[in-house]
Amino acid sequence: MQRYEVQILDGSQNPTYADGTVGAVYGWKPPLVNAARKPGEWQTYDIVFERPRFAADGSLVRPAYVTALLNGVLVQNHQAMLGTTIWRKVASYTAHADAAPIQLQDHDSPVSFRNIWVRPLPAAAIAQDLGKDGK
Repeated sequence: MQRYEVQILDGSQNPTYADGTVGAVYGWKPPLVNAARKPGEWQTYDIVFERPRFAADGSLVRPAYVTALLNGVLVQNHQAMLGTTIWRKVASYTAHADAAPIQLQDHDSPVSFRNIWVRPLPAAAIAQDLGKDGK
């Protein structure tokens, strides 16, 4: 949704800060394990993102959650997000629309993407965390 970041930075023998390495919720939550392949090898990501829910007044009702598998290995497990991921700032939420485009980026290094699928989650997939009104 252009504001919640799971890091794709090279994580194979790359000395970087823990919450900035591959598989991290950027700027906050390091991955459970470094499952990165060597540079030049294709990496695969499966990311399940559950958007945050906001009340009519813009207050947060339920945070966003992310589950991520890197190369088939669980690196984030239904991790609640603190809000928009921003470099060197504490994350916070600002109410926004229920949908927004994904954003892919690099940091001046060659990177390629292929076979990107975006599918909405059915309501039943997150119903256990929602109130009776589905919000």
